Amino acid sequence: MTTLSRTRQSSPLARRVWNGSWKSVVLVLSCLLVIIPFVSVVATSFADQRQITESGGFVLWPTHPSFAAYEAVLSGGVVLQSLAVSIGITVVGTAISVASTIGLAYGLSRPNALGHRPLLMIVLFTLLFAPGIIPSYLMVQYLGLLNTYWALIIPVAINAFNVIIMRSFFMDIPQELLDAARIDGANDLQILLRIVIPVSKAVIAVVALFYAVAYWNSFFTALLYINDTSMWPVQLVVRTFVVDSTSVSAEVPVQPGQTTPPQQSLKMAILVLSVIPILCFYPFLQKHFSEGALSGSIKG
Repeated sequence: MTTLSRTRQSSPLARRVWNGSWKSVVLVLSCLLVIIPFVSVVATSFADQRQITESGGFVLWPTHPSFAAYEAVLSGGVVLQSLAVSIGITVVGTAISVASTIGLAYGLSRPNALGHRPLLMIVLFTLLFAPGIIPSYLMVQYLGLLNTYWALIIPVAINAFNVIIMRSFFMDIPQELLDAARIDGANDLQILLRIVIPVSKAVIAVVALFYAVAYWNSFFTALLYINDTSMWPVQLVVRTFVVDSTSVSAEVPVQPGQTTPPQQSLKMAILVLSVIPILCFYPFLQKHFSEGALSGSIKG
């Protein structure tokens, strides 16, 4: 009787241990499925041609690591130029998009603003029905933006989803706070700059991250609107060299007397360089992400 009672008492503990064990195994396997491809990309960028050939292109640990691929890519050429283009487009585009989204969202959050309901309906309409490729191309052509960097920024400067998120956050700001500032003589612009924006850093950081990632990862708009290859962003260069298997060696300058790094190492180096800027940008906004992403979803 005593043994049976001990077995019954220990069964819930054993069940919890078993559940925790298989969940840990699944979590570890899931992490490995995500991490191993990234490790392979980074390892291949440091590997030499012999190891790449012996491993069939799947390198997990370079035996003789070399920075030759990175030195070749960063020494000039189309890859380095495309990185500069992408950084410029991301910085300028994100600044314009965030400023435009803040202004539009603040106007839509004020119930007494002139024409805010029809404008809100227009924003929601664009969220549900996106324009097609041909109308967008004809509009960009009509505005004279073809083969310019503005074609990569202006057509996507405002995202309706980000406007709705920011509008919801602005509407949650206590009206008493805005009324107190208005009583003190502040106008709408001063209220926006001195009160609304400082208390909305979380949602602004999240929206800025959304815009920055979208600008950085975008390649289709450049493929559609940019004809000059010297103006291509890095993601279009990655697509051309890595996805389409175009030779990279001819586009990478090599110093006299040096051998050209392996083709596979050059491709993986370009991939790594295309990911690093966003990885460096994200940690500064991570602390605001959870708060900003849930803005407007919790009341009371």
